[in-house]
Amino acid sequence: MKRQALSAFLCVLVMTALVGVAYPLIVTGLAHLLFPRQAAGSLILRNGRAVGSALIGQPFSEARYFWGRPSATSPFPYNAALSGGSNLGPTNPELAAQVKARIEALREADPAQSAPVPVDLVTASASGLDPDISPAAALYQVPRVARARNLSEAQVRGLVDEHVAGRTLGLFGEPTVNVLELNLALDALSEKGSPSTGARIMAPSTGESRGKASVP
Repeated sequence: MKRQALSAFLCVLVMTALVGVAYPLIVTGLAHLLFPRQAAGSLILRNGRAVGSALIGQPFSEARYFWGRPSATSPFPYNAALSGGSNLGPTNPELAAQVKARIEALREADPAQSAPVPVDLVTASASGLDPDISPAAALYQVPRVARARNLSEAQVRGLVDEHVAGRTLGLFGEPTVNVLELNLALDALSEKGSPSTGARIMAPSTGESRGKASVP
């Protein structure tokens, strides 16, 4: 009996050391060696300071910035500690009301825009953290952003085209545009004409937004 108990204890001890200590250390070490940027959180740096992650969205609502997908996380949008969707079905009246309100907010921000609103601008992702929008969603916002920045639509549209990421391996997924990276590039373009137009972007760990705090 004692021998069996000792064998069981030694087995648990060895497996704990292998699976609970050695394996995580090896995997973490290899990740930092082979994929240092991804292992560090795919951080986006500006002037040597982390302003966000390419994997987690941030809320923008000022007219001069591109807006991302709505986020259903609480108590604030894009809360990485509470990733999740709204769990509202397609026939739920609350979802319909939310979509209607988001469409109205987009129309109010750009009354001259008569094109259909891309679906990803009015519906949240399952994670609530999606950092990307479709090229159609970015192009829809070009007139508003260009007007707010006193830039030509051609300049802003060219910037969008530069930030379109294609399908993985040319086959999987859909083309996307990272909203934070696009807005940073937009600020850099504006700064060439006015140094005072830099983005007010906080590190993602604070849970705070840039400029105004809400997403339409």
